[in-house]
Amino acid sequence: MTVEYRTGDLFAQGFRALAHGCNCRGVMGAGIAREFRRRWPAMYNTYRKACQDRLVQPGDMLPWQAPDGTMIYNLATQDRPGPHATLQAIRTSVAVMLNDAEHAGIDRIGLPRIGAGIGGLPWPDVTAVLEDIAGSSPVRLVVVSLPGA
Repeated sequence: MTVEYRTGDLFAQGFRALAHGCNCRGVMGAGIAREFRRRWPAMYNTYRKACQDRLVQPGDMLPWQAPDGTMIYNLATQDRPGPHATLQAIRTSVAVMLNDAEHAGIDRIGLPRIGAGIGGLPWPDVTAVLEDIAGSSPVRLVVVSLPGA
């Protein structure tokens, strides 16, 4: 499928599934990850425990389903907090997520501009990776950017 680009509030778009980039240290202290943590504290606790147990490595994907049915995909785009995202970790984690979503009957996933904010990667490079991966999946990726981003 393709990647669709929108501007607005990721959480106000009515997505059945959401994804975001995160590190492998159990920290969701800044950026949009902090908002995921605030909205779904049980998800954060699951993610933090998996990181503490060293079950999450760059390129992994940790799914979590909210009580309302919303699927949250935590994409391990970097080892540690800060500008350390890698295109390979994005490629691998997004591919695993798309496979999981396809098997779960999810047809679209909303996500922010992963890896390009705090992660430190140039957005055009991330876009190329996302479009390449999405091209071979029936699941649509919908990237939602804040106005002015």
